[in-house]
Amino acid sequence: MKNVMQINYWTIGGFDNAKPVADALREARDMGYEGMELAFGGGVFGPDTDEKTCRGYRDAAEKLGMRIASVASGTYWDLPLSSPDAGVRERAVAFARSHLRAASFVGAETVLVIPGVVAVPWEPSRPVTPYAEACKWASQSVWKLLPTADRYGVDIGLENVWNWFLSDPVAMKTFIDQFNHYRVGSYFDVANCVINGCPEHWIDLLGHRIKAVHFKNYSRNDDCGGGLHGFGEDLLRGDVDWATVVQALERIGYAGPVTAELIPFCRLPDLTLPDLALARDNAPRLARIMGK
Repeated sequence: MKNVMQINYWTIGGFDNAKPVADALREARDMGYEGMELAFGGGVFGPDTDEKTCRGYRDAAEKLGMRIASVASGTYWDLPLSSPDAGVRERAVAFARSHLRAASFVGAETVLVIPGVVAVPWEPSRPVTPYAEACKWASQSVWKLLPTADRYGVDIGLENVWNWFLSDPVAMKTFIDQFNHYRVGSYFDVANCVINGCPEHWIDLLGHRIKAVHFKNYSRNDDCGGGLHGFGEDLLRGDVDWATVVQALERIGYAGPVTAELIPFCRLPDLTLPDLALARDNAPRLARIMGK
């Protein structure tokens, strides 16, 4: 595969977004990555980051021969586009608009957006939103984002994630197709669907809708289920059949970025990032998967 090989910023810079972007880019390049997926939300890169600073990140990447092809964010867990609360939805849409705008300034093609949240399985105190309501409010929110995506030329990549919403490929495909808009597609996470399915099936069904891809691995439990601890620290260890996944991506002609999202929940409760050794160890593994 010839796709740009990225690392997610969190692995190198941490969840608080404190490390200067130029430093993180340099470290990632020296490890063998070709690009970095920035994380949008706070610290050195968030809604308060001005256009000049964002464009400076793009310049820094170009000087290093690196790409910033996508921008992720975890803020949508706290500001869901599907919230029954109109005020929360309004703030979520405003955040997503700033996400798209900043992504364009750093040169990214796709932003990762969590489309909605029915429940947060690891936080039982969070209220559950009925699926039908989540679908209605999420759809209305994404419609509102289309003019911004058009204006800034950035794709909205809806992630399959553990939100109890759009958790099978047909549901995701149907949700995307209602917009009939080339700026709305899938940010496909290979490992997030392993708990109840096969990533290659998602790839074949979503096809051209896939805008960006996360690579990580997941190990199911013997009882066919599993929890967050199934997400490991080694791309090559787990239940993802990489050869089959790569063949499926080649079948659909996928040409977007492939980003290693290395958040080893297997280490809980001792998970800490940044972890430069984790990023360094997985660079050759990602290259091996991609045939580089």
